[in-house]
Amino acid sequence: MRLVGKVALISGAARGMGAEEARLFAREGAQVVLGDVLDEAGEQVAAEIRQQGSGATYVPLDVTQEEAWSEAVKTAELTYGKLDILVNNAGIAGYSKGDDDTLEDFDRFLAVNTRGTYLGIRAAIPAIRRAGGGSIVNISSISGLIGQKYVHAGYNASKGAVRIMTKSIALQYAADSIRVNSVHPGPIRTDMTKAVWSNPEGRQRTEQATPLGRYGEALDVAYAVLFLASDEAAFVTGAELVVDGGFTAQ
Repeated sequence: MRLVGKVALISGAARGMGAEEARLFAREGAQVVLGDVLDEAGEQVAAEIRQQGSGATYVPLDVTQEEAWSEAVKTAELTYGKLDILVNNAGIAGYSKGDDDTLEDFDRFLAVNTRGTYLGIRAAIPAIRRAGGGSIVNISSISGLIGQKYVHAGYNASKGAVRIMTKSIALQYAADSIRVNSVHPGPIRTDMTKAVWSNPEGRQRTEQATPLGRYGEALDVAYAVLFLASDEAAFVTGAELVVDGGFTAQ
């Protein structure tokens, strides 16, 4: 097992990629703190993990709120004694409505995806330093690497900011043995993307545009996050790992 003795805090862990990351981390030996605004679903995932014999605790976590982050980190240290790993997974997405795109939508993308990631980093760094070092994995997107006609520009902007913020934080905290990397999922079949993959026309269009010919699954992303969180990635920091079935290689 690759995370034995590690304690991880994962935001947006009530469903989708975050829930799959929490389950995988637990199977690999970690004790996990799951944060989300979906309390019932988050509690269910934590209970499921505990039933499998691993340590798991759910905490309410609105990633836009600094105090919520402080409480989540405190819970990890009080419950499990330390914090080794942070996965900034929580995020929101949306499609462009053309001239009807609103400033409120733009601001919301930045608040959740960018500010939320930064607040998580700020809250976790002291705890990870106290643990002697560790790993931060920020979930960005291929939307942080390329422009997209039908995606809200605020989403692209927020995920591009996560990409470059990751590199800066990696340089600033390398001396503390804290590694910071980003993961960039492409078309992944989750609740957040259901409007597209559940539509036969939209699904076919996406699959045809993806060299591997299919949507990715949440577990595909979770394994990439696991690598970066583990000691196997001990010499990897400031990097971006793309998990997109070849979408951006074209």
